Amino acid sequence: MAEKNIGFLVVLENGKIVGVLSERDCMRRVVLARKYPEVTLVVDVMVRDVVTANLESTFADCLRLMHTNGIRHLPVVDNEKPVGVISVRDLLREAVEHHTKVISELERERMTMLTSTA
Repeated sequence: MAEKNIGFLVVLENGKIVGVLSERDCMRRVVLARKYPEVTLVVDVMVRDVVTANLESTFADCLRLMHTNGIRHLPVVDNEKPVGVISVRDLLREAVEHHTKVISELERERMTMLTSTA
């Protein structure tokens, strides 16, 4: 994972998600458990009870799932097949972009109102 700069893995079997493994999982389940990374198999340390979102999940749904389950990455599935992963960072970036646009629009409206009443 470190060599490829990957912080989250989705483990598949026959095209379906059977587990996930994050950097945090590696630290807890391998390093802190004093297992040897060179010989420890992903299948032995992956999280099997995987929380997923689907294509109809909203921004709020994804945030709620992440918060409720204490996770930072959320696989997205379509008919049980993985189509992507959303991270907390992705959601935060989207929220910042959205709020920046809203603030800009409000500022434009305010300026329009101020100039039309002057």
